Amino acid sequence: MTIAKVALDVPLNTLFDYTAEGVGRDYIGARVVVPFGRRHQVGVIVGLADHSEHPAAKLKAITRILDDASPLLSQQMLALFSFCNSYYHHPLGEIILAALPAALRKTVAPKQKIARYQITEEGLAISIDTLPTRATLKRKLLTELKNGALSAQELAALAPGYRAVLREFLQLGWASTAHAATPTPPARAKTVPSPHALTEEQALAVQTLQGQFGHFQVSLLHGITGSGKTEVYLQTIAPLVAAGQQVLVLVPEINLTPQLEQIFRSRFPGTALATLHSGLNDTERAAHWQQAQQGAAQIVLGTRLAVFTPMPALAIIIVDEEHDASFKQQEGFRYSARDVAIARAKLANIPVLLGSATPALESYYNALKGRYQLLTLSRRAVDSAALPEIKLIDTRRYKLAEGQSAPLVQAIQTRLQRGEQSLVFINRRGFAPVLACGECGWASGCPRCSSRLVLHLRERKLRCHHCGHETAVPVHCPDCGNQDLKAVGHGTQRVEDALTRMFPAARILRFDRDSTRRKNALEGMLGEVRDGSVDILVGTQMLAKGHDFPNITLVCVLNADGALYSADFRASERLFAQLVQVAGRAGRASTPGEVLIQTQFPEHPLFQNLLSHDYAAYAQILLTERKQAGFPPFAHLTLLRAEATVLSAAMEFLERARRAAEPLAADITLYDPVAAPMARLAGKERAQLLVQSASRQKLQTFLGLWLTSLSTLAGGKVRWSIDIDPLDL
Repeated sequence: MTIAKVALDVPLNTLFDYTAEGVGRDYIGARVVVPFGRRHQVGVIVGLADHSEHPAAKLKAITRILDDASPLLSQQMLALFSFCNSYYHHPLGEIILAALPAALRKTVAPKQKIARYQITEEGLAISIDTLPTRATLKRKLLTELKNGALSAQELAALAPGYRAVLREFLQLGWASTAHAATPTPPARAKTVPSPHALTEEQALAVQTLQGQFGHFQVSLLHGITGSGKTEVYLQTIAPLVAAGQQVLVLVPEINLTPQLEQIFRSRFPGTALATLHSGLNDTERAAHWQQAQQGAAQIVLGTRLAVFTPMPALAIIIVDEEHDASFKQQEGFRYSARDVAIARAKLANIPVLLGSATPALESYYNALKGRYQLLTLSRRAVDSAALPEIKLIDTRRYKLAEGQSAPLVQAIQTRLQRGEQSLVFINRRGFAPVLACGECGWASGCPRCSSRLVLHLRERKLRCHHCGHETAVPVHCPDCGNQDLKAVGHGTQRVEDALTRMFPAARILRFDRDSTRRKNALEGMLGEVRDGSVDILVGTQMLAKGHDFPNITLVCVLNADGALYSADFRASERLFAQLVQVAGRAGRASTPGEVLIQTQFPEHPLFQNLLSHDYAAYAQILLTERKQAGFPPFAHLTLLRAEATVLSAAMEFLERARRAAEPLAADITLYDPVAAPMARLAGKERAQLLVQSASRQKLQTFLGLWLTSLSTLAGGKVRWSIDIDPLDL
């Protein structure tokens, strides 16, 4: 009897046995439908055996094999999932099934559409330049269709949301359904020559990276903002693309995807590129994923989860903005995509490149110790572009008007007169962080979280940015009846309104999660900035990373001091990185840039090192502090999190867990249970217990022993999870 070991999407760290007549080892990695309880589920065969610990009469048979032709997942991908299972101590089935697109987790296989579309004579006669600059989808699809017929799957990989544009092309007669007799289009060029001459540092980086092809090596590309890290990526991978191999590029957030996608497509116009991010619907994501899995997409550009995309000819992994906290999954399977990328590269024996202007302290420390290859870009790629001049505005000396000082307002006015663009950065969306009563002290707290409801004045809503709870703005104080409620603090909407009153003739664009929520809104807004239709941008950290806006010459930072009050030991590192990134948006072309930062603490070492753009000096200060405190990278951390309807239940569970751990804790430090920084979230009370060790191996050994006992301690009233290498304490 052949027994299939099947991984299922259930919160149990075990495999399930099913009889599998006629199934051989070539089915390992295939999806199957199996009975589980009263329903059927999709699982993945991860191994075979000739016997089971369970009585043969009680074993059920596999209902259906979904991947008859070949397994969906290779042995190498299963090995990566196994590594994640052992390192992050998360159920293997949940890891594997979460990595599959939703459409491939259904018990009914999705219908395959084979229609192809081709350009018509009318379409060929249309010049791309006659289309509006903001019509990015139309321009992209018309260009690609002129290069040859494309299937619906290929169109989905090229441009999410292609259907409406394709429908318009069909109605206009620019495109038609292709028939079998349609001649195969001529082969297209693989690479467009770079319009940029490499600097000496860039050329050395490319040469070094290309010398690593074919073997495992971690490299850290530490390049200042505007130094041309993307150009290094492009020229490094060019020979791999030409040879038909695959490249995986990870970015931290969806807002970086459109610009990078456009850059990669323009340089590799004849190369299939797939994008994978949360902006895709289930059908689009499955189509892109399958293109990568089948080897059809040579370049895969994606966010965090894309690190688990099967790619049979993968030759290099690039992690852009590797320091970004968005690479860490904070719920469910809590993994770091950057660290998983390194593990995957090691399994595949390929190089992995981490790029950042402000590397994570752990990555920088590994480079200093020689564990990673350190590559440095210390100059901006454009000869005429220098790093912006950074100036600190001491807010103790100025009376602020709507959060803005007189020198800052004057600087914006100067840019408007010159016809240049300004960026005003404040990392709070909404109108104001809180609505408050000056009479009795009432403040708009969230009933489900330990946080405030943010005022969204235009929608007349109070909204929690943590759990999503929202309510109408009250007309009077709920406690004392006072009708004079005040908005306290500033968010992007309030800053936008203030700037509109100060500069009524200016074209102002607000750039945050609220304004970019509509599908394809992001691409349109980026196009407006680049074509000069905007004078002042107001935005959050979405604007701080990766974007290249040549006409921005002024960056203004409001409310920069908030992170200095944080109890999180990583807060100052994150603030420095954020300020370096947003400052790097200024002066990227020939016009000099200026950065104005409002602060009450201009003497702080963080700001002083920022003035000289000296990441290395500030990193040394942080490393000294971390070593003295015994924090990463000089120690390894794990956080046991618990949540319950009442805090006492969560605390009691953690205390029992700590007592159970004490006999096992050789060279392990166990801290007392404490309430989480946000003690209440979405109606649940939360607490945590910190575990620390100087040895990663000893910590992992301890966790393997400890976690087996935790499931018997919790009962049904407490939910718990383990967070390896936590970012938020």
